[in-house]
Amino acid sequence: MSVVISGTGLFTPKDFITNDELVESYNKYVDIYNSENKKEISAGEVEALTPSDAAFIKKVSGIEKRYVLDKEGILDPHRMRPNLEKRPNDQISIQAEISISACMEALDQAGKSPNDVDAVICGCANLQRAYPAVAIEIQKELGIEGYAYDMNVACSSSTFALQNAVNDILSGVAKCILVVNPDICSGHLNFKDKNGHFIFGDACTAILLEKKGINHSKDCFEILGTKLKTSFSNNIRNNFGFLNKPENSDADDPDKLFIQKGKSVFKEVVPMVVEMITTHLEENNIAIEDVSRFWLHQANSNMNTLISKRLLGRDPDIKEVPVILNEYANTSSAGSIIAFHKNKEDLVSGQLGVICSFGAGYSVGSIIIRKD
Repeated sequence: MSVVISGTGLFTPKDFITNDELVESYNKYVDIYNSENKKEISAGEVEALTPSDAAFIKKVSGIEKRYVLDKEGILDPHRMRPNLEKRPNDQISIQAEISISACMEALDQAGKSPNDVDAVICGCANLQRAYPAVAIEIQKELGIEGYAYDMNVACSSSTFALQNAVNDILSGVAKCILVVNPDICSGHLNFKDKNGHFIFGDACTAILLEKKGINHSKDCFEILGTKLKTSFSNNIRNNFGFLNKPENSDADDPDKLFIQKGKSVFKEVVPMVVEMITTHLEENNIAIEDVSRFWLHQANSNMNTLISKRLLGRDPDIKEVPVILNEYANTSSAGSIIAFHKNKEDLVSGQLGVICSFGAGYSVGSIIIRKD
């Protein structure tokens, strides 16, 4: 028995912010901050902020724009964060709402209905509440029987959730599972931080997995193997949590949002990813040159280029290693799945590919697939 991916879906917000727009807003904030702290800056008590630059952002990251759920609040130099309306408990949550859209596209692509689904796994870097599980809310809204749960392995949540789904299907617990990744990254990004204010965007992806043989889609990918690895690091961190109040922590402290040591992450994660993919392919007796496509986590174009060069021993072709972060920025768990969703239809039966996510933890997940 084997498992196939029979459908994928994507929710993309209507609002987007270009680098120029983001920089203009940030630089207005810099002017306001420096003006309000003029005396302290002159006395050497406070360090003056320096402006951001759109060309520099593109050079260091490859990002040109990002989609967000709310543009106005982010670009307001007096606010610098999304302005999302609080919803009552009897109204569908934001994460569940965007998940439904992605899930329905995945179901439609697979020729399935919610009645065919046995479980929902919601894997993303940030969940908007502790409980009840967002996955159970998605399950309820779609009218799915069975079970559902949330999980978080940061940017690797999608591949880790995929392995869980594969294991459940192979063990006979379920025949058909929806994996959904609703990452609202603008909610945990510090837009007042020059070094990171451009990194993230919002999106939601969904993947339908089924026992091979019960699928109706003509566009299926058989999962040949999954491999996961984690190694603890503080270089990417977010300290927001339910113990903040008991610890008397300030909710506005920068560490309650995304923080990272970018150079250390680059240096340490690249070899970890290369080793993971290389080993995973060797374990499945697959030569690197037999892989037609690598759908990598979309965090930084320079990082993905280096990973690709080390894997292939040459510069990659744009089709071999698709890039979507120029348009979407880093969408955390959704990134590699967006790349897969938008760059899979041209593959023919028998061609091989690798979906690979990596990020905070550190965590790396690799999924080897073959076009059915």
